[in-house]
Amino acid sequence: MSSADWLLGEFGLAGRTALVTGARSGIGRATAIALAQAGADLVLVGRNVEGLAEVEHKVSGFGVSVRSVGVDLTDLDSVAAVARSVVQSGSVDILVNNAGSIFRAPLLSQTRDHWRDIMTVNLDAVIELTLPIAAGMIERGFGKVVNVASLLSFQGGINVASYTASKHAIAGLTKAMANEWSSLGINVNAVAPGYIETNNTAPLQADAFRSAEITRRIPAGRWGTPEDICGAVAFLCSHAARYVHGHVLVVDGGWMGR
Repeated sequence: MSSADWLLGEFGLAGRTALVTGARSGIGRATAIALAQAGADLVLVGRNVEGLAEVEHKVSGFGVSVRSVGVDLTDLDSVAAVARSVVQSGSVDILVNNAGSIFRAPLLSQTRDHWRDIMTVNLDAVIELTLPIAAGMIERGFGKVVNVASLLSFQGGINVASYTASKHAIAGLTKAMANEWSSLGINVNAVAPGYIETNNTAPLQADAFRSAEITRRIPAGRWGTPEDICGAVAFLCSHAARYVHGHVLVVDGGWMGR
C-alpha cells in the first residue's frame, strides 16, 4: 500500500455523510469545508437556508453532494422534526454538534429566559438532534459524533455562567455517550476550542484591553482561527481516531497548559 493510499484510508471520508450544525460561519463553516475536502457529503444546518448558500456553493466545488436545512435551535420541536427528516432521507455517518450561543452578563442580572435560551441551544438541541441520528448509527454499527465544547468546559469564565454550565454539560455528555455507545461502533468525542476569532467572541475582540490581556496569556501568542479547529474535528471524524472514545480534545494555543 502506498503512503497516499494509507492516508486516504486513515483520514479520507469518501462515502460518508456528515451533518454539521451552525455551518454558516466560524468553526462550523471551516469544519464543513474540511470534511468536504476529505470527501464527505454534507448536510448543512443553520438558522436559515439562505444563510447557508455561500457555504453550500463552496463545498460543492469539491465534488461532494450537499444540502442545507434551516432550523431554529431554540425550537426543540423543530429540531426533533429535522432530525427525523434527515434520518428518513438517508444515513448520517458523522454528526458535528457545533452550533452554540452565548450571553454575556453578570449572573445576578440574568433572567430565566436568558438562561433557558442558552441551555436550549447549547445542550437540549444537541440531545434532540443526536439521539435519533445516533440510533441509526448504532443500527448500522458505525458512526462518529463530535461535540464542540470549550475552555469553559474546564474553567468558570467571567459573566458567562449559562454558557459555562452548558459547556461543562457538553463535556460530561460526551463521556456519557461514549460510555454507552463505544462498544456499538460509535466514536463520541469533543473538541474544546480556546479563544477563537468568531462572532461569539466579537465583544472580547473589540475590547482592546481584554483582547491584549488574553493574547498575552496564550503561549502561541495569538488568537485562534476557525481553520485552527477544523483539522482536529476532521481527525476525530476519521478512521484514524477509531480508538479515541470520550475524549475532549483541547485546541487552545497552549492556554490550558499555561
